[in-house]
Amino acid sequence: MSKVELYAAIRRDHRVGMTMRELERKYNVAWRTVRKALNSAWPEPRKPLPPRPSALDPYKSVIDRILRADLDAPRKQRHTVTRIFHRLVEEHGADVSYPMVRRYVADRKPQIVVEAGKAPIWSPGWPPPCGPGP
Repeated sequence: MSKVELYAAIRRDHRVGMTMRELERKYNVAWRTVRKALNSAWPEPRKPLPPRPSALDPYKSVIDRILRADLDAPRKQRHTVTRIFHRLVEEHGADVSYPMVRRYVADRKPQIVVEAGKAPIWSPGWPPPCGPGP
């Protein structure tokens, strides 16, 4: 039963004449919940949770440094995501997963290229570049 349905049932039974204590026992809720249901038809919205820190947070600067260094490296000498992951584990003792590193690199790499001025700024509203014109 959702909270909205619970509140509606409590209000309905209270109109029939059930006491607060009977409502508490019937629906297995605390007196505060019964009081809130009687005062308002809608439950208060949930509070948003604060963002949790990621296991990757301490190593983001290291990954950014590697990606910035790769901007000047020849194409065949650039780091792959696999190589970045192995460097984090071997050199820094990182306890992170490969998909976590892959997602971060996929999000961060285009941003670093734009910050370095090596690519035009692209936003999702714009049409993507389509190669040479006619």
